[in-house]
Amino acid sequence: MSSIRLYRIVRTFLHYGLDDIVPKKLLPWYVKFGRNAFFWLQNKHKNKPVALRFRLAIEELGPVFIKFGQMLSTRRDLLPSDFADELALLQDQVTPFDGEHAKQIIIDAMGITLFEQHFSHFDSTPLASASIAQVHTATLIENGDEENVVIKVLRPNIGKIILADIKVMSRFAAIVARWLPDGKRLRPVEVVAEYKKTILDELDLNREAANAIQLKRNFEQGSDYDKVLYVPEIHSEYSHKNVLVMERIYGVGVAEIETLNGLGVDMKLLAERGVEVFFTQVFRDSFFHADMHPGNVFVDATNPADPTWIAIDCGIVGTLNREDKRYLAENFVAFFNRDYRKVAQLHVDSGWVPATTSVDEFEFAIRTVCEPIFNKPLSEISFGQVLVNLFNTARRFNMEVQPQLVLLQKTLLYIEGLGRQLYPQLDLWQTAKPFLENWVKEQMGVKAVFTKIKENLPFWNEKLPEIPDLVYDYLKVGKESQQQQALLIQQLLEQQKKHNKKLLISIIVSAVLIALAVLLK
Repeated sequence: MSSIRLYRIVRTFLHYGLDDIVPKKLLPWYVKFGRNAFFWLQNKHKNKPVALRFRLAIEELGPVFIKFGQMLSTRRDLLPSDFADELALLQDQVTPFDGEHAKQIIIDAMGITLFEQHFSHFDSTPLASASIAQVHTATLIENGDEENVVIKVLRPNIGKIILADIKVMSRFAAIVARWLPDGKRLRPVEVVAEYKKTILDELDLNREAANAIQLKRNFEQGSDYDKVLYVPEIHSEYSHKNVLVMERIYGVGVAEIETLNGLGVDMKLLAERGVEVFFTQVFRDSFFHADMHPGNVFVDATNPADPTWIAIDCGIVGTLNREDKRYLAENFVAFFNRDYRKVAQLHVDSGWVPATTSVDEFEFAIRTVCEPIFNKPLSEISFGQVLVNLFNTARRFNMEVQPQLVLLQKTLLYIEGLGRQLYPQLDLWQTAKPFLENWVKEQMGVKAVFTKIKENLPFWNEKLPEIPDLVYDYLKVGKESQQQQALLIQQLLEQQKKHNKKLLISIIVSAVLIALAVLLK
């Protein structure tokens, strides 16, 4: 990274007085000396709260830091509430780069011939601009048919900018971890590392295309959930690592509440389907869209009485393995049934808290957090705050951070926020509970046993003819092993006899020598 960029970052931080976050009495003399060396960079926003200053500084530093702030805003288990609230206000609207430059990037990726043959129109004015990429509308021609599409283009040199800025973030994170009083708990180094992995994945649009294709296929398998989520079609034959071509959708932004109400959309059904979308992705498919903020979610309101969710930007997805999914589902069901004893025991069984944890004490702590929130509509509670309290409670019992659950928590917070906007009276518990109970029954009931046997029948059918040979080989090996053991025991006995014989001779010789010594004395 250039020294100029580093200086701009330091200047921005100091202009917003972010050095106040770390108490000066905790700083070593050389850090204080370094701060005083920039005597001309003074805090210009002393009258503003530090959380507000932190957000304004991130906004000024540009797209990479804005994206980081958005990710950080979802980690309410790590941040004070005022910081989390401020960061949640960050918008993903960034100044676009030149449209003709974007067109040239597309041509370089596809080739001029392919572009001219299949794209009859390209709008140089971006339809939307985000921190990593921007989107342009175009007209695709295939087999003589025209289709309206959008083309997503990565910002030029964004990869180098991101890596350079992350390097600086890592340095600041190390300082915060060492000198901030709560630095170890906040784990800033790990948070930056998590952000690095997430944002680097977003730099490969081929990955986003594959994720979108998978998500679309999951909701096109003839299940009862097909109509609740629509994913735009991806034209992978025209897509590349830095260019993505997809179907253009014409939905209403999920945050446009007045428009949705004006169209007469069934808001209660829409909110309930949002909950279904989340739990279906997590528990049925083990593959979920992990960036469902309002900018990436639209509503197909063609039939207001039967609205459909539309999801775009599948650059970030999450997965769960079988064990985590089972423990998580059982936790949710026990939680909804107010069975706090089982919630505590499941945390111990899963290894999320140490085996030495007192289940009784953990159960009491969980009850203290959860019991006050039941039987209340979503408008009166914050599930995000409940999660924060649960994490804080679990941290008291040395709960280890589960990386595979971080994206899940983030997505659930997004769903809560959307549900609160769409239909504040939504009862999240009653909506989710039947779904989870049915899933647990299907996974752990008698039907699940027969399903597992049925799934394994092809394997056993293939292995069945080999079973006699395997049994014969096992018995043969066992017999040979017994013979080898008997031979080894016999050899040990013979060696023991020889050893005993030598020992006896040694004793006799020693006794004779002692006797001779006595007689000759």
